[in-house]
Amino acid sequence: QVQLVESGGGLVQAGGSLRLSCAASGMILRISAMGWYRQAPGKQRELVAAITRDDITSYGDSVKGRFTNSRDNAKKMVYLQMNILNPEDTAVYYCNVRTLVDNYWGQGTQVTVSS
Repeated sequence: QVQLVESGGGLVQAGGSLRLSCAASGMILRISAMGWYRQAPGKQRELVAAITRDDITSYGDSVKGRFTNSRDNAKKMVYLQMNILNPEDTAVYYCNVRTLVDNYWGQGTQVTVSS
């Protein structure tokens, strides 16, 4: 059974930084991409960052230059370094792992940025 567990969310002031971590457990075969999505109240879930198995990384337009997605395959971990946070980054952040046939989600971690 595959589980994704996020950690590292919290409350931070505008301009600050947070680092999210996602620990994957269970057998995950043929990972095609790992990354992060977020959902703010009243908005649709949106891509924050994703990295493919070929190490091609993509970012949402609003976070380019501020967020960095990375992974440690040996530890089955995914990280999101978030810098220069602003109140518009407030959302629940979800870890995501996609394979050729499945799409896994974590339970989400709340990030709140105060002005």
